Amino acid sequence: MKRRAVGGGMKKVLYTLSTVQRIGIQKSAKALRSKNACKACAYGMGGQQGGMTNEAGEFPSVCNKSVQAQSTDIQPAIPEAVFAHSLEDLRELSSHELEHLGRLANPLWKAGGATSYTPISWDEAFDRATDGLRQSDPAKSFFYSSGRSSNEAGFVFQLLARVWGTNNINNCSYYCHQATSAALSQTIGTGTATVELDDLDRSDLIFVIGANPASNHPRFIHKLKACRDRGGQVVVINPARESGLVRFAVPKSPKSLLLGGTDIASAYLQPNIGEDIALLKGIAKSVLERGGIDQDFVDQHCEGAASFLRDIERTSWQTIETRSGVARAEIEAVGRLYCDSKSTVLAWGMGMTHHLHGVANIEALTNLALMRGMVGRRGAGLLPLRGHSNVQGIGTIGVKPVLPEAVFDAMETHVGLALSRDSGWDTMAAMQASHEGKVDAAVLLGGNLYASNPDSRWAAEALDRIPFRIALTTTLNQSHLHGVDGEVIVLPVAARDEEPQPTTQESMFNFVRLSDGQIVRHANVRSEVEILVTIAKRLLPDASIDWNAFAEHREIRQAIAKIVPGMSELKNIDVAKREFHIAQRLLHEPVFQTESGRARFTVTALPRHMSEAPFRLTTVRSEGQFNSIIYEERDSYRGTDTRWAVLLADSDIVELGIAAGDFVDVRSTQGCMKRVRVFQHDLPPGNVMAFFPEANCLTATAVDARSKTPAFKHTPVWITPSEH
Repeated sequence: MKRRAVGGGMKKVLYTLSTVQRIGIQKSAKALRSKNACKACAYGMGGQQGGMTNEAGEFPSVCNKSVQAQSTDIQPAIPEAVFAHSLEDLRELSSHELEHLGRLANPLWKAGGATSYTPISWDEAFDRATDGLRQSDPAKSFFYSSGRSSNEAGFVFQLLARVWGTNNINNCSYYCHQATSAALSQTIGTGTATVELDDLDRSDLIFVIGANPASNHPRFIHKLKACRDRGGQVVVINPARESGLVRFAVPKSPKSLLLGGTDIASAYLQPNIGEDIALLKGIAKSVLERGGIDQDFVDQHCEGAASFLRDIERTSWQTIETRSGVARAEIEAVGRLYCDSKSTVLAWGMGMTHHLHGVANIEALTNLALMRGMVGRRGAGLLPLRGHSNVQGIGTIGVKPVLPEAVFDAMETHVGLALSRDSGWDTMAAMQASHEGKVDAAVLLGGNLYASNPDSRWAAEALDRIPFRIALTTTLNQSHLHGVDGEVIVLPVAARDEEPQPTTQESMFNFVRLSDGQIVRHANVRSEVEILVTIAKRLLPDASIDWNAFAEHREIRQAIAKIVPGMSELKNIDVAKREFHIAQRLLHEPVFQTESGRARFTVTALPRHMSEAPFRLTTVRSEGQFNSIIYEERDSYRGTDTRWAVLLADSDIVELGIAAGDFVDVRSTQGCMKRVRVFQHDLPPGNVMAFFPEANCLTATAVDARSKTPAFKHTPVWITPSEH
């Protein structure tokens, strides 16, 4: 009898112990106990309450992802002899091998067309960086940031770009939760979570939709378990049945470990890839037929309900079942749980946003919350499960092309300069311009832009056509090796807990933490703020801005406090040591910042079928992965021992006339993965999974018209047995 897989458990405890032993117990303890925000996911922990404590005061609040992130930073420097090797040699390394080369400890430079990097001094690096930007047209350049950097670095980054003359400023959220921000801003008047961490302890039902927190947000699993322990319910909606969402052995719970895990999902619905709207309409139809609408809430606080309800009534159960692939009885069972709930939190991940209809997906989800009055009170609300630890903060402080007019005005007043109101490029627009040869320069603040893009062959071509590039990073990744035909400067930066001055970060719960920094590991790395200010002083010596003042992080925070709505408490956070929730973000009362002051229902159409291809592919992260960073080649939860893998339903394996362990070719209209090993997984027939970013060669550059997000989670593919 096959043993049922369980998430978490002693295997994760042992993995954590082995990682700690590898990097050193003393170094690990110092990093994990310091007063710095966690570097992994945006769920958040650390800050002034201590490295393993969250804003609710829970200890120990630490997970595998935290330890993995620390292990990257607590590495020795990359040996200089490595850079004697050509780019071609380095490209043979896997993402996992690159990640474990060590820390980048000295600036690197390569001339356009050169085949290798050369270590250089900081003076030479700054000279070359300034000269390269001076020779570039700001209007034909772009600035891109990941979610790793601090609020302080992000603010200086976008200010440098705008004063230089471009609003082509974007960040990684365009490739993750931009659909969330677009949908929520229009429907409830805020683009972020409406709940705080404490609300999860008040809820009796939590939906988890299009996400796998057992791998990507492990500490969220603790809240799901706690909900079940107090008699609540957890509904998981995901095409793949993930073992860690079915049953999870919580490492800090002796009882959970002894019992071999704790049941997480009360109900588990597995819709076809790309058919979330059909399923959500089905749940809404069940609520409507059971008389579960909160009519007082809808009448007093919402608009557009009549059109929405009419659409739900007209959508037949046959259509819902056919499109979603989920039986009516299963949907109605979840509808019953929802109607019985007093306080529901609806949480979702990129399985909802990575579609050509990602914004519509979130609008359909918001409809579901509004019809039961589950927004605007404690213990209930909407929770986008965001990725990198400060991806939300980077957007909050202005690293995006378009800012509200009031923010532009306040920024102009503070710096004493008129700034352009040009709309600027989103991330895909910047990549499209690069592919068309219309970009002079790019400045990259962290991240792995190559691996983050769909259609990896196309992405490399686009990046190759950028004549000049500056990248700030802690380690080497594929973005420093692929698409680098032009001149490239790579600058080594301090990790968050190495910053010489305190920095701040924002969690997915709109909670701002203060990180002390101060740990010294590498002598020649520099603060991101110091690097950006130095470039600004050299590039813009005549600008009427005291760039030296912005070298002080406290001055940056005071500027943000004056300019960005809701951030006034940031002004003295380094003195008061008082971390805070951003004002007017949490919705504990039904007060909506829309034009009408009411929340809006939306009629969401079922998406058009993308292709006649027999399979729908979604890209996924593995258990030993964070964003594009690969910590382990294995996925212990899904039972794969290689990342060059495709996961199929049993019935599809039989239909193809193959067996698990065989090799197949997976083809899309963009590219082909040859000789990919087949693994069995619990999926609906016709739905398949492959790992990101390896499967990016299959994904397309088309984007959701409203969020500009590619459809990483829905690619039509053909699968054939490989020739021997």
